[in-house]
Order: sequence, then C-alpha cells, then structure tokens
Amino acid sequence: MIIQTDEELECVIFGGDVLSRMLGVLKNEIRPGVSLIYLDKVAESFILDNGCIPACKGYCGYPSTLCLSVNNVVVHGIPSKYELEDGDVVSVDSGVVYNGYYSDGAYTFSVGCVDDSIKRMLQVTRESLRLALSKAITGNRTGDIGNVIESYVTGSGFSVVKEYAGHGVGKSFHEKPIVYNYGKKNSGSLLKKNMMIAIEPIVNYGNGKTKCLSDGWTVVSADGSFSAHYENTVLVQNNCPKLLSSFKYCE
Repeated sequence: MIIQTDEELECVIFGGDVLSRMLGVLKNEIRPGVSLIYLDKVAESFILDNGCIPACKGYCGYPSTLCLSVNNVVVHGIPSKYELEDGDVVSVDSGVVYNGYYSDGAYTFSVGCVDDSIKRMLQVTRESLRLALSKAITGNRTGDIGNVIESYVTGSGFSVVKEYAGHGVGKSFHEKPIVYNYGKKNSGSLLKKNMMIAIEPIVNYGNGKTKCLSDGWTVVSADGSFSAHYENTVLVQNNCPKLLSSFKYCE
C-alpha cells in the first residue's frame, strides 16, 4: 500500500503506536513463571481497550492475539499454558488494525538470565533490522534490504531463516512486495515513496533450516537451536524512512 492522504497516515501512526505500547506492556509482564496464555490475554485486552482490533486472531484461522515463539520456536508459536523459565527467550509477534489499516511488529525478549551467546544473537538480529530500515528509502529495492540483513547476520556467525519474510502492509495484513531477509543489491521490487512495508529479520543460532509441527502453525528450528525475530512497520521515504511501529517502550 502507498499512503495517499494525511488521514491514512494518521490511522497507521495511531495503530503503530498502540502496537509499540503493547510490546512495552508485555516487557513488564515477561518473567519466569508467567504463562503464554496470560501474556496473550494481556495483549488482547490492551489492544481492544485502545480502540484497535488484534490482527492475528482469526487470520487464516489463527486462534490467538499473539504469536509467542519460545527458544527453538522460530515463528507462529500458539500461546499455551507453558510458563516461562529462567534462560528462555520469547519472540512476541503481533499486529493491530485501526480503522481498517494494519500495523505489524515483533520483539524477542530475554527471560531472566540468558546465556551470553544467545544474547549476542538477539543483538545481532536487532542490529540487522536497524541496518535494513536504513535501506527503506525511495529508489532502493527489496534486495537491498535483504542483502544487508543476510550479510550482517552471516558475517556475525548466525543464519538467516529464508522460508519466512517481511512484506507490504496496509489495508491487508500481508501485501506485496515480499521483503526477503536475503538477496542481492539492486534486485527485487522497487521501493516507492509512502509505501508501507514490514521488515522482519528472523535468525537462528544454528543452520537456519526449519520445520512446521503438526498443528500447522508452529515452526521450529530443524536443529533445535534458539531463534530470534524483530520486526517494524516502516513508511518508505526519500532520505530517511518513517517508523510506524517501534521498540521505544521496550528499552
């Protein structure tokens, strides 16, 4: 989607702020002993109380407000009675709808005392997103985004998950173009001014391969290694992209 009016922009800014604040609320709830179902209920209540609709719940039959992916779960983990333990990492992936416009975001939280090597993977994944966001400018291509993610992640000793990718977002949850987390410079779809895209590097500590469990949703690393996932919705601009969801409440 390409934003055409100030009214449209106001809608996506509002939704992105609700999503960002929701992540901040969850930051204060995530600790050993807290169940995934509890976190999902907190998120849903916050979204609804702030005039938005959970984007994930009911999407293609998905049952929950959040995708909560713990440790070796890469994406689309369904909230359960599992209680977080010291040393876990949990990726929170969600979206909101406000006045018909979607925002998308994800953040990986540490639970208690996490191994230093896993902390480094989280730092690398988040930094790869920062680098990728800087490429979301008019005239660049999606391959420029994927190239900087892949180069930084693999150069740091980790693996990019290639089966899942970022995407356009706007009047639908997932729109064109696909924004892969790998690629060649000057390749892929052209980025146009005021285009809304979600950029979301997904990184495994191990080899990057995945498999989907029998529930049809939960994706895990094939080798059992930990995974990390960060995502922002961004508005493509001429010189400096505009963040429509952020991590400022997670700091």
